[in-house]
Amino acid sequence: MSLPLSQYNLIVKISRPLLSLVIIILAGCTGSGLSAGISSDQIKIIENKGSDTIVNLALAWAEEYQVLNPSVQLSVTGGGSGTGIAALINGTVDIANASRKIKSEEIETALENNSDPYEIVIARDAIAIIVNLANPVDYLTLQQISAIYSGEINNWKEVGGEDRPIVRLSRETNSGTHVYFLDEVVRLGDDENKTLFSQTTLLLPSSEGIGTEIKQNPNAIGYDGLGYVTHEMKVIGVASSPDDPFIFPSAESVNNGEYPIARDLYMYTNGEPEGFIKDYIDWILSAEAQEIVTELGFVPITK
Repeated sequence: MSLPLSQYNLIVKISRPLLSLVIIILAGCTGSGLSAGISSDQIKIIENKGSDTIVNLALAWAEEYQVLNPSVQLSVTGGGSGTGIAALINGTVDIANASRKIKSEEIETALENNSDPYEIVIARDAIAIIVNLANPVDYLTLQQISAIYSGEINNWKEVGGEDRPIVRLSRETNSGTHVYFLDEVVRLGDDENKTLFSQTTLLLPSSEGIGTEIKQNPNAIGYDGLGYVTHEMKVIGVASSPDDPFIFPSAESVNNGEYPIARDLYMYTNGEPEGFIKDYIDWILSAEAQEIVTELGFVPITK
């Protein structure tokens, strides 16, 4: 997919801690490539948009790849998995990032628009259940988490904590993490289950936003990709059922199948990737790029 030169600029809707990374990528886009004797008509642009869970990883990959291949410039934006997939369907991006699988209705819409989504698993992730450090609760079953988020359980004392109201935090509905959590946790993976998030659930626009609220609110519970968990929040051990052991999220517990809230992370292209887009995807799947996955707290894929 060819894009106009006016779209060279990197526009990234992310939190303040990543601004330095954006500046580095911008410097690479506007300086290193052209100064190395590459003319503007030799520049290849890849538009990459979607999952906010993946955006930090996509930025890190883009920064490194542009050093290795200065003739390729990457524009990385977040906005949510649904936003990225919609952009792929509309033909406005080359690669859509998604923290959930594309839906059947999205595939149908894509085919109607002469787009043929091609799926690539680029990493794995665990969804960590997080609370404030002052919260005495250490363990929850999937059934308890579902009951909390559906509004059946409303006080921490009902799950062994203090007599405090539970403040539920979630990503917004365009987030692939929101969709995955609804399907696999709130609805316990049952396709016939139509349970919804409690109406009192606070919908936040970013993973960083959930983490910030968790650190400030002793009554809050949230969920985030493992790469967004810090020492300033408490991670809850999760059991698949009351009879199963409680497991904490880690690369090891994801790879051995023990942690019950784990998922693949995806990139989608219009048809099987070719040319310089294929070269970029191949590099993402390489051992070198997968080391960055580990560095950012996600789980690398193995070939």
